[in-house]
Amino acid sequence: GAGKTTTMRMITGYLPPTSGTATVNGHDVVKYPVAVKSSLGYLPENAPSYEDMTVEAFLRFIAEMRGFSGKERQSRVETAIEKCLLGSVRRQTIDTLSKGYCQRACFAQAILHDPPALILDEPTEGLDPNQKHVVRQMIQEMGKEKVIILSTHILEEVEAICSRVIIINKGNIVADSTPSELKQRSKTGRLDDVFRSLTTTDDVANR
Repeated sequence: GAGKTTTMRMITGYLPPTSGTATVNGHDVVKYPVAVKSSLGYLPENAPSYEDMTVEAFLRFIAEMRGFSGKERQSRVETAIEKCLLGSVRRQTIDTLSKGYCQRACFAQAILHDPPALILDEPTEGLDPNQKHVVRQMIQEMGKEKVIILSTHILEEVEAICSRVIIINKGNIVADSTPSELKQRSKTGRLDDVFRSLTTTDDVANR
C-alpha cells in the first residue's frame, strides 16, 4: 500500500497520473507516452503471458508487436532466450513451466527490443532461493548497461543488487540514498531496522 506499483504503472503509461509527471529517456510520460514505452521494458508484478503458447512462440509474438520481422525478429528472440537462460524450455508451453521459468519468460519479453531502461515490479516474488539467485544475477548483469528500477519487499535483495534505494511510505519518499548510507542510520547497521523506523506508525510501534 505504499504506492510502489502505482508509481511504476504511471511511469510505464499503464495508469495516467492525476497530477505531476515523470520523464523517461528525456520523454515526458504524459506528453509522449509512445516514445516512453519504446524506451522501456516492463515486468509487471503478476507477469502476463499466453499460457497455451510455447516460450519461443510467445517471444516471437511479442517481437512482432514491437515491430520486428524476419531475421531481425528471430535474432531478438534468440538473444532474449540466451540472456534469460530459457534454452532448455523454449519449446514448452508456458502453462507447463515452473514459476521461476514463467518469470524469466516474461523478463525476456521485457528486453526483446533492447530498451535503455527496465521497470521490474517484484521480480523475484514467490520464487525459491535458486530461482531468486538466477533472476538476481540476470538483473546485475543487465544493470551494467541499462537503468533498472525494481520494487521489492526483500531487503536482502536490495543489499545484493541495488546501488540506490528509495523508500516510499504512504505515497511519499521518506529516504533516497545508497544501501550503505542507509545502514549507517541504524545502530545495528541493518536495513530492516532503518526501514521500520521510517515506515512504522506510532500505533503499530506501540502494540
